[in-house]
Amino acid sequence: MNKKFGNKKAALRMKRKKRIRKKISGTAERPRLSVFRSARHVYVQVIDDVAGKTLASASTFEKGKTETQSSNANVEVCAELGKLIAGRCKEKQISKIVFDKNGQQYHGRIKALADGAREGGLLF
Repeated sequence: MNKKFGNKKAALRMKRKKRIRKKISGTAERPRLSVFRSARHVYVQVIDDVAGKTLASASTFEKGKTETQSSNANVEVCAELGKLIAGRCKEKQISKIVFDKNGQQYHGRIKALADGAREGGLLF
């Protein structure tokens, strides 16, 4: 076990995350859409790294979910979450973003969220 990151899988994800974050950064014109995936929920933030501010956020853990959503974040719920964050970005006149998947693989819930955000009108 790695003392800093826990197990080997988490350590490899953190290495990927650090490597990617060296290259991408969010600005006011093109903020960063950061995705965190836990075992049960998915959290999304739109971040301006230059100013150090979160412009919009959404999660599957929020109150006021629709009746159709289950308690866990599956692919369908993540697609709706992508549309929700796209709507919140449109309210703040944000149309172009940089997608940061935080070292996760681009499939399943992460891909569904990205596709939902694209359907909602975000460009990345």
